[in-house]
Amino acid sequence: MLNANELRKGTTFILDGKLYQVIEYQHYKPGRGNAIIRTKIRDLRSGSIIPRNFLSGERFEEADVERRGMQYLYNDSEFFYFMDTETYDQLSLSTQMIEEKAGYLKEGMELTIVLLGTEALDVELPTIMELEITDAELAVAGDTATGVNKTVTCETGLQVQVPLFVKIGDVIRVDTRSGDYITRA
Repeated sequence: MLNANELRKGTTFILDGKLYQVIEYQHYKPGRGNAIIRTKIRDLRSGSIIPRNFLSGERFEEADVERRGMQYLYNDSEFFYFMDTETYDQLSLSTQMIEEKAGYLKEGMELTIVLLGTEALDVELPTIMELEITDAELAVAGDTATGVNKTVTCETGLQVQVPLFVKIGDVIRVDTRSGDYITRA
């Protein structure tokens, strides 16, 4: 059994018969009474995100999930295909499951897939990805003291806001959690 005080980002547990993963958590201790754990949790089957508060001492069942290293192979219009790096078994995930993460997937890259038995629940990306710019708006000369940005398209089709000096052919680093430009590589 898992105590509410043990919840951390990425923890997977069962609550009311549904499988949830903690996205954010905050431990809050008011002056009197029990501590409150404020969380945002994602239903791993439906994908919905809900805020939920737990009292210190609440207990729930920890889900027996497995994180496996996989390599992204390719996609067609319906599925994304991955290969287990140990057993060479292939796994296909629907485009609905990948959603916004598709813009970060490059053929041949290694990532982690969360499995419950044989059912894939989530795809965990690296925190920072390096992507090459394939299309960029022309930089407009003008007031650059205000930190003007432009939109560029990366090799995976992802669109990112970057400073004016970034051009086609540059490789940039992007934070996969927020989709923000970090720096040129």
